[in-house]
Amino acid sequence: MAITTAAPVRLDAVTLLELVTHSNMTPKKFASYFEDFAYEFAAPVQPAEDFLAEKRGDCDDYAILANYVLGRHDQPTRLIHVRMVGRVAHAVCYVSGSKVYLDYNNRNLFVNLQRCGVSLREIATKVAESFKANWISVSEFSYTYDEDKKQFGVTVVKTDPPANDPDVNPAAAKKAGK
Repeated sequence: MAITTAAPVRLDAVTLLELVTHSNMTPKKFASYFEDFAYEFAAPVQPAEDFLAEKRGDCDDYAILANYVLGRHDQPTRLIHVRMVGRVAHAVCYVSGSKVYLDYNNRNLFVNLQRCGVSLREIATKVAESFKANWISVSEFSYTYDEDKKQFGVTVVKTDPPANDPDVNPAAAKKAGK
């Protein structure tokens, strides 16, 4: 009889079921689960269970999981993708009701939620400031674990006039051809 070994299971890892069935999940509570996670970039988004079990991942893994979990707790969220000069793009999960975003780079800080205005331009500016960088463009996107595909929607380009931003003034943006 052949003996096979399975990958070790981390007994201290939180599960997706625990996160979605938590009785009082808040953005702050969600962020507290990730303080000891390691950063590890990977191009594809990890399945939620893998990210949680391995306790390592990147901003996409974190933002997408926050969007999924907080959405199941009736908290309106937005996935935001910020492109910056000389850097890889960065994803955050914006929680509309609280006017904060969750950022994987701040997972182990006492202040792990960042207050911010609601427009894509305001979010991009705040995210870029945390990197001491300039942003180029910012998009809202969606993602489903079943399809494993990002769908990009509304985009704001920094050099465009703020009055034409589609998330602030849809009529002006439509007139400008966006």
